[in-house]
Amino acid sequence: MASQSRSQPQLTVLPSRYSSLESDKVKLRTSSLAMIISWASILATTLCAPFAAMIVAQTPSPRPSPSQPPADYDLRWGVKIPMRDKVELNATLYLPKTPDGSLPKTPVIFTLTPYISDTYHARGAYFASHGYAFALVDVRGRGNSGGEFEPFANDPRDGYDVVEWLAKQPFCDGKLAMWGGSYAGFDQWATAKEFPPHLATIVPAAAAHPGLDYPSTQNVGLTYDMQWYTLTSGHAAQDNLFADQKFWRTKFLDAYKKHIPFKSLDSFVGNSSLNFQRILKHPVIDAYYDAMVPTREQFQKITLPILTITAQYDGDELGALSYYRDHLANASPEARAKHFLVIGPWDHAGTRTPTDEVAGIKFGPAAVIDLNDLHRQWYDWTMKSGPRPEFLKNQVAYYLLAPGNSGANGEWKYAESFETLVANPQSFYLDSKNGDANGVFRSSSLTEKRANEGSDTFTYDPLDTTRGETVDGIDPKEKTAGIDQTYASSIGKDGLVYHTEPLPKETPLIGCPAVTLWVSIDTPDVDLSAHLFEIQPDGTSIALWSDIRRLRYRESLREQKLVKPGEIVHCDFNPGLFVARRLMKGSRLRLVISSPNSIHLEKNYCSGGVVAEETAKDAHTCHVQVYHDATHPSTIQLPLR
Repeated sequence: MASQSRSQPQLTVLPSRYSSLESDKVKLRTSSLAMIISWASILATTLCAPFAAMIVAQTPSPRPSPSQPPADYDLRWGVKIPMRDKVELNATLYLPKTPDGSLPKTPVIFTLTPYISDTYHARGAYFASHGYAFALVDVRGRGNSGGEFEPFANDPRDGYDVVEWLAKQPFCDGKLAMWGGSYAGFDQWATAKEFPPHLATIVPAAAAHPGLDYPSTQNVGLTYDMQWYTLTSGHAAQDNLFADQKFWRTKFLDAYKKHIPFKSLDSFVGNSSLNFQRILKHPVIDAYYDAMVPTREQFQKITLPILTITAQYDGDELGALSYYRDHLANASPEARAKHFLVIGPWDHAGTRTPTDEVAGIKFGPAAVIDLNDLHRQWYDWTMKSGPRPEFLKNQVAYYLLAPGNSGANGEWKYAESFETLVANPQSFYLDSKNGDANGVFRSSSLTEKRANEGSDTFTYDPLDTTRGETVDGIDPKEKTAGIDQTYASSIGKDGLVYHTEPLPKETPLIGCPAVTLWVSIDTPDVDLSAHLFEIQPDGTSIALWSDIRRLRYRESLREQKLVKPGEIVHCDFNPGLFVARRLMKGSRLRLVISSPNSIHLEKNYCSGGVVAEETAKDAHTCHVQVYHDATHPSTIQLPLR
C-alpha cells in the first residue's frame, strides 16, 4: 500500500450546519434513486443497486459552501454564443469588479448545463467575487439556448466552440477552465477530448459516463430515466414535478405491478419522450455512446491538469473512476503527474456541497470541506501560477470512514497512486452447509479456505411483485437507506446470503471489492446483483458496495451471449467502486446475491429476447445455481488491510 499522511489537510472544514444548504430538489434526487437500486435496493437505489451507483444524472447542488453568495461582481445576462452550425447557446456572465469599471482580464471558468443556468447562480457569484470571470451556459435545447436537447450527443463539439468563443472575449486572458459535476462533469471530459487550444484545466466531479452508468447501468435500464427526461423536457425547468417523489415512485410501482414493457414507460407516466425512445435503440455500448467520451487515442493526448472528484456514495463513482483509470492507463507519465484524485465519503450532490451524513451513514465533521475553495486554489495553481492546493498532499486524497457509525475520527488519507492503494485484496470463498444459504439466518459463509464441493440455489420469478411492493414501495427511506436492512431481511428462496466470521480486531477495508460467481441457469438470461454490508456487533448494518449484471453481457457490454440451460458460466462483479472504512472489531461482512426485482430497474423476464419489449407473457421463472467447489470457486475479493 502506498505511503499515507496523517497530517491534517489545509482546507476549510465547514460547520455541519452547511449540510442543510443542499436544495430539496437535489436531496430528493440523490436519495431516491439511489435508494433502491443498489444496495439492497437500498440507497441507491438502494443503495439498491448501489446507493451510489445509480444516481447518475442528478443535478448538482446549486449552492456553494458557505451559504450566501458574495455580491461583489458584475453581470451580463442573455449573452449569445454561436456554435459552428449557427445554433446559439445562452450564457449568463459573472465578471469581477474592477476599480474603474472597465472589463477585467482574467481566466474564464464556465459550466455547460442542462439544468438551466440560474441553478448555479451562487457558484458564478462566488468565483466572480474571487477574481474569475464565470460563464453559466445552457446546453442546446435547454434554458434560453437554441437547438434540440439530445443528452450528451452535442456537448463535445459545443464545448469546444464555447471555449474558443470565450477565449476571444475582451474579459478573458486566453485561459479557460471548467467547473461542474454529474452531467457537467461529463461535459468536461467531452470538451477536453476535442482539444480546444485555450482549455487550460478541468475539474470533473461525479462525471456521468454515457453508456456505462447512464442512461443505463451496465446495460440495465433505469426507470429513473423517465424522471430525468421529464426534468429536462422542453426549455424550461421542471423542478417541482421532478422532485415529487411520491408521484414517481407510485407510477413506477404501478408500471411494475402491471408488467408494462420498459419501452412504454414514457407514455405510461404521461410524457412520450423522443430521448427515452432514442436510448432504447442503443441497449449496449456502441458507436453512439463512443462518440460522447474520449477514445483511447484521445486519452493519450489529454495533457492538461485534471482534478477528478468523486465519493464512496456517489451514484456516478463508476463513471468518474472509469474516466480516471482510462486516462491514467493511456496518458504519458507527465500527464499522469498532473491528474489528481479526491474520493470523499459523500453522495452524488456532496461532491459539490459536502455533508457529514447521508442516508443514516455518518461521516464526521472532517468530511465537510469547502470544495469551492479547493476549486479556487486549483484554478489559481493551474492558471495564475499560484501554489498547489495544500489539501492535495499527494496524487490521491481519500476519506477513511471511522469505525462504528458515529462519524467521529473520520479522516483524510493520502496515497501516491490509486493503483497501489487498491492492490492486493484478500480472497474469500463462498461456502454453505448442505446448500443452505437462503436468508440472513442461514449457515452460509465467506471463508479464506476454498470449498471442495457444493452449490446453492435461488429462484427468480419475474411475476413475483412482493419485493417491489414491500421493499421498494413508495417510501424512499431517504434518511435511513444506508443502514436499512429491509432488503437483506427479505431474502428467502429468492436469494443467497453469506457472512464472514467476526473480525478479531478493528480492520481497515480500503480498495475495490469484486465478486466472481460461477453459475448455471435454466433460462437464456437473468439479471444478478451483489451487495456488501458491514454488520456491526450491535446489529447495525452499513451499506458498503454493490453491483448489478445482466448475464447475457457477462463477457462484454458491447455484445450479448445468451446462456445455454445448464451451462456453467462465470460472472464478474468488478465495477472498481472504492470503499474506505475502518471496520469494527467483531463486525462481520455480509454478501447478498440475488436477482434484481425492483421498481427502479428495467425488469428482465428471462426470455432471452429484447428486454425492453418483454411483458408478463414472456416471463420465465429462473432457477439460479451458484457453485463453490474446487473447479468453480465463487469468490469475493475484500481489500482488508
